[in-house]
Amino acid sequence: MKIIKTFIEGVVIIEPRLFKDERGYFFESFNQVEFEEKVCKTRFVQDNESKSSYGVIRGLHFQKPPFAQSKLVRVVKGAVLDVAVDIRKGSPTFGQHVAVELTEENHRQFFIPRGFAHGFSVLTEEVIFQYKCDNFYAPQCEGAIAWGDSDLGINWKIPAGTVILSEKDKVHPNLRNCECFFNYSEILY
Repeated sequence: MKIIKTFIEGVVIIEPRLFKDERGYFFESFNQVEFEEKVCKTRFVQDNESKSSYGVIRGLHFQKPPFAQSKLVRVVKGAVLDVAVDIRKGSPTFGQHVAVELTEENHRQFFIPRGFAHGFSVLTEEVIFQYKCDNFYAPQCEGAIAWGDSDLGINWKIPAGTVILSEKDKVHPNLRNCECFFNYSEILY
């Protein structure tokens, strides 16, 4: 796997080695030993999959301690713009984000560490999205910030009039009004 570092430490893009021939392709989508050597030491405990249509934005979500989660995400079908926002108080990149296009063609994966809010917008007619989590889902620890927070400056690549949101995602606070549960100096792993 090839690791592409971003300007925010710990947030990385992963490109698998793809083997193609006349039959199609093969790639290793995850290897625990290589991941721990190249990205970070964590153990994934839950795999999730979602299906969404064009215009859907999911996010920006996180889980509060003690159930904070890292995510390793990828697209199986279609294309998304995937976003990680630094919500660690005291971080030199607090409130900044990394956005990456994940597609069924580029096979890229995106690692979002603990202490970040995560979301994605659906750029194609349909998307099948998979993600690994290193902590179990805990509804009592859900947290989120508004996807449209103008202070974040995220270009979701979706016209505003076509955005489709869940009822929950319509009412999240902006980052400046959100209680941040992560401190940059705190060790999260």
